Amino acid sequence: MKGPALRVARSEGESVRRRLRNEGLLRTDLRIGSDPDHLYLPLHDAHRVPADLGSIVEHDFDSRRPSAPRDYRDHIDATRTPTVPLPRAFEVVGDIVVVRLRGERRAFQRAVGDALLRFVPGARVVALDDGVRGPDRRRLLTVIAGAGPLTTRHRENGVEIDVDLERAYFSPRLAYEHARVAAQVGPGETVYDLCCGVGPFAIQIARAQPSARLVAVDANPYAIAALERSRARYRLERRIEPRVARVEAFLPTAAPCDRAILNLPHEGIKYLSSVAGRIRRGGTLHFYEVTSRAHRAGRGDALTAALRTEGQWTLTSERTVHPYSPGSDLVSYTLRRTE
Repeated sequence: MKGPALRVARSEGESVRRRLRNEGLLRTDLRIGSDPDHLYLPLHDAHRVPADLGSIVEHDFDSRRPSAPRDYRDHIDATRTPTVPLPRAFEVVGDIVVVRLRGERRAFQRAVGDALLRFVPGARVVALDDGVRGPDRRRLLTVIAGAGPLTTRHRENGVEIDVDLERAYFSPRLAYEHARVAAQVGPGETVYDLCCGVGPFAIQIARAQPSARLVAVDANPYAIAALERSRARYRLERRIEPRVARVEAFLPTAAPCDRAILNLPHEGIKYLSSVAGRIRRGGTLHFYEVTSRAHRAGRGDALTAALRTEGQWTLTSERTVHPYSPGSDLVSYTLRRTE
């Protein structure tokens, strides 16, 4: 389309463009024109442009396509702009978006829900997360946009996992850990996935190492039911044995294993020695714990010392999975039994 333009030398183009933009004179819906020696800057109001900046001419501009929003907050109507900062982060589990809003932010939950529903491709429902409660680690969720159940299929590392967010714990932030541990399992290993939730470790290990035998244990029957759906979809019935049981009830009669995963970040320490006692010499324990940063130094050594009654252990790796709170992180400790 034709419109008024400021013609300036290329060498001066950037500084003049910034000045026009700052004074509200530059049109951003049209692309800047050019020839070998000049730039043509599209104008809102040619009469307000200082005469010393360049020549006012007519120019044929191309329209600029509006860029897609890079932040869900860009979808919030200006008339509903919150008076407090809204969180940037949110989680996507299948077609469900989960967001946390604390304090005054909760007053804007409807605007946030609507914006996230528009922003996240394929989103069906947005749920407000009020944290994890109870021995089954169930999330307290409230639907704030969209509709439908809080069950879904979540895809990570090329695998689809059945998830029941309202009745069984699942975190999409552990996708790398699921793949990392699966890659370490050797042929023919017996693996105990304790406090397995909906079974992302077990499913990915069984897919990565077909000769491994897995026992997946959780006290929550809804979690085990979700695992069984995933297991059936991939025809892994012979490789994964699900058990509805508490860890303390399962371990006394459990046969020795080659590897165990204990992902119970707040309470797992009370089971650590019992789990270690079921692991064969040369076996591995993957232990996940929320660790205070103030006590992080030497924590791995303290864990190996605590296991001396169950043989000799070596810390083979320690890594931060993700921040948990301002003063703590979810940490993965990998321990190997040497004797």
